[in-house]
Amino acid sequence: MMGVFGILLSLGLLMYLAFRGYSVLVIAPLLALLAAVVGGDPRVLATFTQVYMVSLGGFVANYFPVFLLGAIFGRLMSDSGSASAIARSIVNRLGASQALLSVVMACAVLTYGGVSVFVVVFASYPVAAALFRVAGTPKRLIPGAILLGGATFTLSGVPGTPSLQNAIPMAFFGTDAFAAPGLGSIAGVVMLVLGMAWLNGRARRAAKAGEGYGDHPLEHLDTAPSVHEPRLIVALTPLVMVLVVNAVMTWYVIPTMDLAYLSEPKFGATTANSVRGIWALTAALSLAITTAVILHWPRWSDLKGSLNQGTLSSLLPIFNTASEIGYGTVIASLAGFAVVQAALVGISSNLLVSEAVSVNIMAGITGSAAGGLSLALGMLSKTYTEMGAAAGVSPELLHRVAAIACGGLDSLPHNGAVITLLGICRLTHRESYMDIFMVSVVGPLIALAVVLVAGSLFGAF
Repeated sequence: MMGVFGILLSLGLLMYLAFRGYSVLVIAPLLALLAAVVGGDPRVLATFTQVYMVSLGGFVANYFPVFLLGAIFGRLMSDSGSASAIARSIVNRLGASQALLSVVMACAVLTYGGVSVFVVVFASYPVAAALFRVAGTPKRLIPGAILLGGATFTLSGVPGTPSLQNAIPMAFFGTDAFAAPGLGSIAGVVMLVLGMAWLNGRARRAAKAGEGYGDHPLEHLDTAPSVHEPRLIVALTPLVMVLVVNAVMTWYVIPTMDLAYLSEPKFGATTANSVRGIWALTAALSLAITTAVILHWPRWSDLKGSLNQGTLSSLLPIFNTASEIGYGTVIASLAGFAVVQAALVGISSNLLVSEAVSVNIMAGITGSAAGGLSLALGMLSKTYTEMGAAAGVSPELLHRVAAIACGGLDSLPHNGAVITLLGICRLTHRESYMDIFMVSVVGPLIALAVVLVAGSLFGAF
């Protein structure tokens, strides 16, 4: 009983302290050790070095290429002017009458092409603010539009996305970025349609009430095209390369390679399925970065600085996530976790529902889609894989359900991306969080429910 109490106390403190802004690099190991001590295991030093740190290091070893290359790619897209050029081009083509859709689609194209959500926010906000002002659409709707396009269907639903939420399940289930593409596409359409319906409805009600953009200063936003911005085709080429190379490596190149040597101890005694997803993303991002550097060669005022800043910006996210992985591994190693595990797995007799609820709860607790997903799969993926094999549930279906599930409760008010976005837009939770909640919590949860029904009836497709 004390073991369960220790785990629940630790999880509660993790959620509270993360909400209060404390770094998980500090609180995750401390709270993991607290759970161990309360549960009656005093071997804190061994738990820290042999369980927590080994797990943290394993996650970094597996995912560092994706974090590093993704951050560098996003920085190059931003510094070359490509991100703002793509956003501005989509906005100009759809026009002020479609202000909401313009911003959503601009953010979607950028994130689906591998650009970080945080880069997308900085690149799209000035353009969105100018467009919304011209269209007379309330500024308070901007955060919802940015998150709908940049942090919902393009991160967890549509097949092939190079997002972390889509990459993390690959190592646990031996799948690739295109797992269950039909179900992912259905989920993406549901999120987009519901999100746009909500935002358009809010805009219409505001127009009827005579509410315009609002009394907000321009904040010295630079909304004019930069002379250094590339042409659209040049800006889009690296994004397209990420998706194309990822698909080619996944479906054509890696399957034709003789990878029998991976079974050797030297290479970790692993299998091709365990590495093909990471290999494909690594190759795709590497080639996209090389292409971006070459295509934008005349525009680089400080290429070394862009590469260095991209590298540095990858470190905190990966260690934050890895710290949560280490936390989850410690919790899973405790005797009391058997009770918690039984409760999570036993939430429903339907394996997919059980997985979805578990991932969502962890994402809500940590305020992070990637962190919650990593935590849940770190603790329960082996159980789900074994249960799935017995029940005839494919790893691809488990992958897609987990990826979509992490994008629901993660967007509660303490989510770091939500707080950052509101700060950049100079808006408050009171002004904009209702729209954020509807497009990035309610919409994805409904899409998840649709996938659970379809997956239970028809399996992965």
